Amino acid sequence: MTSDVRILGIDPGLRRTGWGLIVARGTRLTYLACGVVTSDGDLPLALRLRELHEGITRVVGEHAPDEVAVEETFVNKDAQATLKLGHARAIALLVPALAGLPVSEYAANLVKKTVCGSGHAEKVQIQAMVRFLLPKAEFKVADAADALAIAITHANHRGAHSLRRLHTLDQLQSLGAARIAAALARQS
Repeated sequence: MTSDVRILGIDPGLRRTGWGLIVARGTRLTYLACGVVTSDGDLPLALRLRELHEGITRVVGEHAPDEVAVEETFVNKDAQATLKLGHARAIALLVPALAGLPVSEYAANLVKKTVCGSGHAEKVQIQAMVRFLLPKAEFKVADAADALAIAITHANHRGAHSLRRLHTLDQLQSLGAARIAAALARQS
């Protein structure tokens, strides 16, 4: 029997960070909630990041996800904008990590390909497919739809991420055991 997994998708942005919550039970997806966390563009960067931190912390606390998926940053021509987006993404990764939740990351092209079948899908196509896959979804802004698309992507790829996490843990444990054995050998 497959158990329910609550997945929170996050589409990071300094102005607007979209979030979307779904439940995955096997291959069945159910919409729960979505929205946007905003920051005041007139504030200094540190205060804007604090607003994002507080908002995402509130979402995680209220909706109690089991797993979180965050979109990776794509590099564009404006280095300053990319750097600011990186700050917002750091908050989106940090908040669930501090809550002890597993966090996975997905490239924008993979999200588009998973949801629409094409890695170069337009925003309108993504929104249409999210509505098709989650008929009860109610989103007013593209950022929330994108976050739901990220959650859908995670639902489709989470098995691979779990295997990768287990493999990494095995490697770390083996490395730790090897270091302990080497230290013990040096002492004798």
